[in-house]
Amino acid sequence: MPLKQQWKHFMIGQDKRKAVFLLHLQGMGVRDIARNMAISPTTVMDIIAQKGEMPETVRKDKIQIDLSVLENLYETCQGRAQRVYEKLTEEEGIDVGYSTLTRMLREQGLSHKSSSRCEQVPDKPGAEMQHDTSPYRIKLGKQIVLVQGSLLYFRYCKIRYLKFYRSFNRFKMKCFLHEALSYWEYAAGKCIIDNTNLARLRGTGKNAVIVPEMERFAKQYGFEFVCHEKGHANRKAGNERGFYTVETNFFPGRSFEDLEDMNYQAHIWATDRSANRPIGKARLIPSAAFEFEKPYLKKLQPYVEPPYLVHKRKTDQYGYAPVNGNYYWISGTRRHDVKVLEYADHLNIYHQRKLLGRYTLPPDGVRNDVITPDGVTKPPHRPAHRKKPTAREENILRSDKAINDYLNFVLPKSGKARHHFIRALFSLYRKTAPSVFIKAVQRALKYRITDIKVIENILVLILRDSSIELVAPEIEPDFTKRDTYIEGCFSDDPDLSIYEDEDDG
Repeated sequence: MPLKQQWKHFMIGQDKRKAVFLLHLQGMGVRDIARNMAISPTTVMDIIAQKGEMPETVRKDKIQIDLSVLENLYETCQGRAQRVYEKLTEEEGIDVGYSTLTRMLREQGLSHKSSSRCEQVPDKPGAEMQHDTSPYRIKLGKQIVLVQGSLLYFRYCKIRYLKFYRSFNRFKMKCFLHEALSYWEYAAGKCIIDNTNLARLRGTGKNAVIVPEMERFAKQYGFEFVCHEKGHANRKAGNERGFYTVETNFFPGRSFEDLEDMNYQAHIWATDRSANRPIGKARLIPSAAFEFEKPYLKKLQPYVEPPYLVHKRKTDQYGYAPVNGNYYWISGTRRHDVKVLEYADHLNIYHQRKLLGRYTLPPDGVRNDVITPDGVTKPPHRPAHRKKPTAREENILRSDKAINDYLNFVLPKSGKARHHFIRALFSLYRKTAPSVFIKAVQRALKYRITDIKVIENILVLILRDSSIELVAPEIEPDFTKRDTYIEGCFSDDPDLSIYEDEDDG
């Protein structure tokens, strides 16, 4: 029986059913009953077969999911049913319908009412796309950090492009839009943004004046920036809904080792998983809608110059140019001024329009590192002005409570004096027996001593005291296999180049 007929059949009330069956018992024909009761003859025959009683239907679930598994997944996915459904079907291998899952969650008292939907605006193919950012506190590895999520959203077809940054400025906004539009190869005529100073020079809403730099940038891709009216965030409701989906579907149940891993997962989620999943009541598939929308969009030129920043740098005596806290080595013997072009994922270094090297940018968070051109090994020398952090030495000293208490008293919060003192104190620590060194540090703390030379004198006095019993240190036979021994982490190789006769040209 067709679904529509079944629905009409079950909508007939108990009293009407009894009347049909009573007329049948009185000898009235099926067609006459159907005509008088305004129902179909087929329905009359079904009611007669059921003797005028309501059919009892008991729903039988073919899928049985352990309650503990369901509760654990629901908690892991932060109460997001869509994410629970994905993990059940893809990771647990349980073939369950989404409606069946949501009913189970309701029956177990786990589900909750979703927040109200954002206001929607009628869509038009190729008319506009939307961009916005949103801050998140996310656990990367073992540390919780603040990141900025950047999202580009095509209003009609609902496709997205998502990426995360530690910080977000005008240059990174241009890099993100270039990356997103280059991936999709099409752009809408307008890009709706809020009244951010990254693209807006002055004014708000329809009176906003776009920064000339950003206006020229947008022209390369065939679109223009449009600011929504102040307080009208629902003008880019699709983007706001996209961030809600990020919070409720991307984050729950996922872990990230670092920012690179997070962006890798975000790329797959936005361009593959989310783009090919039916959304909304219309069950629209964004990737299919994008194919339909392409004729209305503006196709990008075969090549668009990626955005970059220009830095002017000097090179030190060893050939290093500092950029953003790292040191980039330039091969050769000449030490001249260079021009550095910083792109989204690499650097190019030029001298008088000649390319000296291409450098891949280090992973997120790497600082004070030496970086060489692609395919070139690291040189033996280190930069002249390279920072020498003392974090490892300080951690070793603080492993003892007495030394930790003394460091809390004596160390300044920051500056060169802090590093100088830690290096000097660590040098004494390496030269002295632990029991003697700790006794000297305790006396220095007692008398509020902050001078390293005075601590050295205290050590001499303690060593002259015959009451001190020195214990021979234990040396492990495999000390040469230690990481610190192999890496030589506390000292650099000596620079012997000053003793060599070298023609600088």
